[in-house]
Amino acid sequence: MSSVRLLVLGALRRRGRAHGYQVRADLESWGAHEWATATSGSVYHALKSMAGQGLLVAHGQAPSQAGGPSRIEYELTGDGEQEYLTLLSRALADRTPDLDVLGAAVGLIEDLPREHALRMLRERAHAMREWRAGITAHLPAGTDLETWGPIGEVLSLWLTTSDTGARWTDRLIRRLEEGAFTMAGESPAPR
Repeated sequence: MSSVRLLVLGALRRRGRAHGYQVRADLESWGAHEWATATSGSVYHALKSMAGQGLLVAHGQAPSQAGGPSRIEYELTGDGEQEYLTLLSRALADRTPDLDVLGAAVGLIEDLPREHALRMLRERAHAMREWRAGITAHLPAGTDLETWGPIGEVLSLWLTTSDTGARWTDRLIRRLEEGAFTMAGESPAPR
């Protein structure tokens, strides 16, 4: 899964209809050009590609407000909406997404209903714990990984990754359970 695909769909969903420059500016305002592969070229490529796949509809040439050339505006189709929600859910539930994909999903998590996001995150936490159990299931009792050389380091890396991933996911679950964020279908909290 591509973080750019998820980010572009999310940005378009939030705007409703936009041209590539607006989508790119949104992603840059989120810092995605620093932590994801959301370059100018990748954004425009994703827009054209997803339009060709029927996930976006391209609306004729809109005049540029900055006085430049006309721009094509894009909007999610019903299939694009479904693709976005599927990618977002999958990225939250997956125990092994690339960090840029997980970062994109967490940044867009408010687009899901709270219970749905919680269900996806619980799946992720469960998968992290199953992964850890699978790693340790075949180790002899009392194994000292430091005596296993490079293989011990690999196993230690996997165990640390699974433990840290489960702890981080549990923390996000707790925050959502406590009402953090305004999720899809919820009214913003009064100030």
